[in-house]
Amino acid sequence: MGETSTKPYMIRALHEWCTDNGYTPYVTVHVDAHTLVPPAHVRDGQITLNVGTLATHNLVLGNEFIEFQARFGGITESVSVPIGAVSAIYARETGTGMGFEVQPYELGERPASTPAAEPVAPISDAVAPTDGDDTPKRPRLTIVK
Repeated sequence: MGETSTKPYMIRALHEWCTDNGYTPYVTVHVDAHTLVPPAHVRDGQITLNVGTLATHNLVLGNEFIEFQARFGGITESVSVPIGAVSAIYARETGTGMGFEVQPYELGERPASTPAAEPVAPISDAVAPTDGDDTPKRPRLTIVK
């Protein structure tokens, strides 16, 4: 048996560091046919996901996949990302993190006990805002007399 990759261990360590310091951990993922994410939020073949404890439920940072449930447009959906597809993990507030080389998905990586989830498309609280025109405007308070 060959040596295991350090990538999942580094992802878990940086996720824990972000959480311990009160930062929001984000992962940037290269999207392909083996990546289960909301396709409406994919830009240039990538998506950035908030994997913080407040944005996810049942988060599993495994050696082969990152899996969790998140609310997308008010509906709880499942997300599954192969570790090889993760290109970065960083703190949203500071940008501190680490980039990785994207590795191609190899058949048979998914454990037999892990079912594949259905694709989702609604807007999500777990998806980072993009710089495009569809970025929500910042809320504003006004004094009413």
